[in-house]
Amino acid sequence: MLNLRMFALNAENSIIAIVAMLVCLAAALAMGLALWKSIDTVGKHPESAVRVRKILLLGLALIDSTAIFGFVMTLLIIAG
Repeated sequence: MLNLRMFALNAENSIIAIVAMLVCLAAALAMGLALWKSIDTVGKHPESAVRVRKILLLGLALIDSTAIFGFVMTLLIIAG
C-alpha cells in the first residue's frame, strides 16, 4: 500500500521539488536548443541530414535520460 504521508510537503521536500523542476526545465531547454541547431545545420547543409539526425537522436536520448534520472532521484530523496 502506498503511504501518502511520505509525500507531505515540508521545507526540505519543497526545495527538492524545486530542484527537480529545474532539472526538467534545463533538459527541456537543452532539447530545444539541440533541435534548433540541428534544423539550422540541415538547412545550411542538406546533404548532412542523415548524419545530423543520428547524432541528434543520440543527444536527445542522453538529455532525456538525464531528466528522468533527476526526476527519479528526486522521488527517492523525497520518499527516503
